[in-house]
Amino acid sequence: MKRRTRQRRGTARVGRADVPSGPEGGPLSDSRNQRTEKIPMARRLPRAALSPDTRASGALAGLISEARRRSTLPPHSHLPFSSSLSAVLQVSISLSKVELSVGESKFFTCTAIGEPISIEWYSPQGERIVSSQRVALHTEGVRSRLTIYNANIEDAGIYRCQATDANGQMREASVVLEIYQKLTFREVKSPQEFRQGEVAEVVCDVTSSPVPVVSWFYNNIEINPVLHSRFLVLANNNLQIDKVSKADEGVYRCEARVEARGEIDFRDIAVIVNVPPVLSVPQNAFNATADSQESVTFTCRAYGFPDPEITWHRQARLLQPRNGFVCVCVFVCVRKLRRGQQIEESDQYTLKGRGSTLIVQDIKQDDGGSYSCRASNKAGTAESELLLKVFVQPHITQLRNVSAVEGSAAMISCTAEGEPLPEISWRRAGDGETFADGDKSRDGRVEVRGRHGKSMLTISGVRLSDLGRFDCEALSRIGGHQKSMFLDIEYAPKFQTNHTTYYSWEGNPVNISCDVMANPQATMLWRRDKITISTDSAANTRVYNEDGRSLLEVTPMSERDFGKYNCTARNNIGMRFQEFTLAQADVPSSPHSVRLSSVAQRVATVTFVKPESHGGVPISHYLVKYKDIGMQDWRDVKSHGVQTMVQLTDLEPNSTYEVRVAAVNGKGQGEFSHTESFQTLPIREPSPPGVHGQRNIGKAYKLGLIKQDDGGMPIVEYIVKYRAVKKEESWMTKLVPGTSDSVVLQPLQWGTRYAVEITARNVKGLSEPTFFQFVMPQKPDITADSLFSGLGLGAVVGLGLAGLLLVLVGVDVSCFFLKQCGLLMCITKKLCGKKTTTSGKSKDLEEGKAAYLGDGSKEPIVEMRTEEERITNPDDGSPVNEPNETTPLTEPEKLPLKEENGKDTLKADAIEIKVHGDNSIQTKEDDSKA
Repeated sequence: MKRRTRQRRGTARVGRADVPSGPEGGPLSDSRNQRTEKIPMARRLPRAALSPDTRASGALAGLISEARRRSTLPPHSHLPFSSSLSAVLQVSISLSKVELSVGESKFFTCTAIGEPISIEWYSPQGERIVSSQRVALHTEGVRSRLTIYNANIEDAGIYRCQATDANGQMREASVVLEIYQKLTFREVKSPQEFRQGEVAEVVCDVTSSPVPVVSWFYNNIEINPVLHSRFLVLANNNLQIDKVSKADEGVYRCEARVEARGEIDFRDIAVIVNVPPVLSVPQNAFNATADSQESVTFTCRAYGFPDPEITWHRQARLLQPRNGFVCVCVFVCVRKLRRGQQIEESDQYTLKGRGSTLIVQDIKQDDGGSYSCRASNKAGTAESELLLKVFVQPHITQLRNVSAVEGSAAMISCTAEGEPLPEISWRRAGDGETFADGDKSRDGRVEVRGRHGKSMLTISGVRLSDLGRFDCEALSRIGGHQKSMFLDIEYAPKFQTNHTTYYSWEGNPVNISCDVMANPQATMLWRRDKITISTDSAANTRVYNEDGRSLLEVTPMSERDFGKYNCTARNNIGMRFQEFTLAQADVPSSPHSVRLSSVAQRVATVTFVKPESHGGVPISHYLVKYKDIGMQDWRDVKSHGVQTMVQLTDLEPNSTYEVRVAAVNGKGQGEFSHTESFQTLPIREPSPPGVHGQRNIGKAYKLGLIKQDDGGMPIVEYIVKYRAVKKEESWMTKLVPGTSDSVVLQPLQWGTRYAVEITARNVKGLSEPTFFQFVMPQKPDITADSLFSGLGLGAVVGLGLAGLLLVLVGVDVSCFFLKQCGLLMCITKKLCGKKTTTSGKSKDLEEGKAAYLGDGSKEPIVEMRTEEERITNPDDGSPVNEPNETTPLTEPEKLPLKEENGKDTLKADAIEIKVHGDNSIQTKEDDSKA
């Protein structure tokens, strides 16, 4: 009974299960490993206990004792003996108290002795811990590991490990986690920048638990606000500098200390003081002329820290002044120009010197106005204005063609612009008269008035003579500009001809032309007897219209088609008409004053005077009839057009003829004139022939023959006699057929005057002789130039190659003698193969070589000479192939060098080739020339 009672006393109610207690305060009675009940939520650790200010050791120890007290059994309680044998559950944690700094990681191992079916961890807030990315759980059998990564302040508190077995028994153990904050500088920037003159606050954001003590140092000297009145350490540990200047720049040290832990840390902060830009502009106003390829250079220097960035801006363009305001753009009027758009580098704008120089190229009128130079850096912006005044050459902007009605007034306007404003004047191109502002013409019809770049020229009572070009000229001291306009005059139709009578006959169509000048173009129509003639009429009248002309084609079919026709012209200015008469035509009257102006053996010329009346129709030609007086049949000859002279041919010599003339027009042939008679001349000797010299061909001369009157019979031949004038020589005679127009005289002597006598002969006899003289030129010098001038391109090239080949042969021969090399040496070795008996010429060469080598001469000479005799005439030195009387001469002789076999040759110059000791080659031409 005692044992059972003792056992009952040793059994305590813990939650819903009996927890045995070991006898005599055994291991199971350990207050750290036993728990009687779950900590109520109201008794859990308060959240404030986790902050750094409440982590004092005494307070935390009290919390820990309370937790342990509630987790242990009564000291004298006992468990039944059977329970202690069947299930013994114990829980322990590897650590009981841990200190961590923020950001560190730690793990705890919970071990259960017995047969637990679950092991769970609880946070300081009493919530069951579930594994996550930062708080991880790992359980294997009777072990469970809790890992906390990157611990923070909120993680501080008591963590419990609770084990439960199959009988529902629970045991738990706890561990206390203390977390403190190290010295931490949060986002301390370096460098920190401030504007000169402002109140600077150097930020040093540092934290720890407990709160740190902060000190500031500059150049290793602690800053004392008492000694440095402009410096002040604020409550947030920042350093305040009043009216910071460039001298305050440098490195400042922010030092923090935690006395309780002896912890210290610092940060060096660079302080930079920025200075706002200051501008220096040497020149603020500029002048330029537009459209003259001019450029302007703006200079703007900026000072500050950091180095300012310079930009250029174009202010809004000025328009018209309005009541003291300045108009910007189109609708906005302000007293100052608004800030314009930034100028970018382009073909027009050039930036130099990091933007301090702006070059405006090819100045235009729109480039005038205000420009601003703007310098900016971190400390601020400065701006300066520069003014560009652009002088603009005059330019006429408005001048248009004008139309005016004759008799009305015309107003011509000319508008020009420029800087300065130009003066405008006018010039009338028709007569060159000029008009300036206020001028009037002599007749008072033209007047000019103008102001503010606009001029008005007014013409009163416009006449057709005013039609034409007017020039407007704008002038200023910069230059001038001129444009032209055309004054068009509108007027009623005006008829251009007074030819109003036309002639025709029945069946013959006639065109009646109605020519009209009008502006605008007039429309025309034809009437007869107040009836309009249609343009598409199929009767005997038709109308053809074109610009300024209307043709009425009338084909009279009877007497009633002749008479009056009316042409009416109309435009929007007025209407005019003109009357035309179509009369019947007649044949022409007879020509008169028929005469024979010249009569020969076979030819006669008839002249006459045109008839007094052409019958209303122009004469087309004249008909001349003539016949032998003993014949009955007349022969007809037509004149060329309306010429009043006709030539009669194929007449018989010494015969009498009759001739008469009639005029012919479209109507027909008129009456013949009075018949005239004439007699042809009898046959006689020919007239002396005409002669003219043509040209000399070598030693020949060609004469041209001009045929004269043959006396009525053909010339049979020309007898040509010629001889030298100074020499008493006999005449040389040539007979030339009468059909020839030239004769060649040969052979002749150089530099000699010749006399020529030419006589023409027909069957009747000889004419009187014609005399002519000419002089032969001097004998030409035959030089190399003349020879080459007669050669073709191929021949000249061939001679050049031959000369080059000759030089190469000379060089090769020299090499053969001096160096035993060259092409000749190779040929000799290949042909001979071995040393043999040489010919007499080779032997001489070898002896010459030996002689040269024996006496040691330095200038061996190899001469190659070729000559051919020129074949000439022994009398005068001329070539033997001279032309004779039977040889036709068609072209000049080119090369008077002949061999007996007739082949052309050219005498080769004697060429001397010298080979010197230094292997140089010198060629020398002989003085003789081909």
